[in-house]
Amino acid sequence: MDREDQLYPPVKSLLQAQGYEVKGEVGAADVMARRGDEDPVIVELKLRFSLSLFHQAVTRQSVTDLVYIAVPRPKGRQARRMLKDNLALCRRLCLGLITVLPDGRCEVHCDPGPYAPRKSKKRQQRLLREFNRLEGDPNAGGATRQGIVTAYRQDALRCAACLAEAGASKGAEVAKASGVGRATSLMAANHYGWFERVSTGIYQLTEAGQAGLKHWAYSWEPVTPETDEAAASE
Repeated sequence: MDREDQLYPPVKSLLQAQGYEVKGEVGAADVMARRGDEDPVIVELKLRFSLSLFHQAVTRQSVTDLVYIAVPRPKGRQARRMLKDNLALCRRLCLGLITVLPDGRCEVHCDPGPYAPRKSKKRQQRLLREFNRLEGDPNAGGATRQGIVTAYRQDALRCAACLAEAGASKGAEVAKASGVGRATSLMAANHYGWFERVSTGIYQLTEAGQAGLKHWAYSWEPVTPETDEAAASE
């Protein structure tokens, strides 16, 4: 579909099938529908999701609670994600969402109505764990995901520092010296390419690991006897 007015016939047919009288371009509304003495339905038409579309739809909520947005169904690799994200936004804003297929059929993904989001305890606990494990504040808020310092990376740096000082070592020795309980599994996974297994349970630092220690030196603090004592007293 190349023009917004091509969305009108499918949307009009959808509403007429539900007993509405439908008219286009009524005042500021793209589509307005009436059914008896019920509150009017307003539909805003656009060729794609945009911030201005949501602004217009929210403005129409001063007239009626029954406001929909209608767009062609998204296509391409990001179509599913785009639809999911904008559907969530519509629900947050108490808007309805209609998509129009190339063959003229309409899909109603949600109707206008109060939204009561369910909190995810699992996601909350995951964020809290990362917050508590992350040493200091090594990342600037809003930075790109590439190069982000995570608690996992800080643990890997502690393991790498132990190997840099002691040479090839058993995983249990690295765990004790670094304070990283999962040192053996972390080095075995070798997510960053910093570790090399030289024999069963024994690991050494790679050139990439040496470079990583230099590159990420600002982002972590090694475990010291003082910090161990402080942690034990808490």
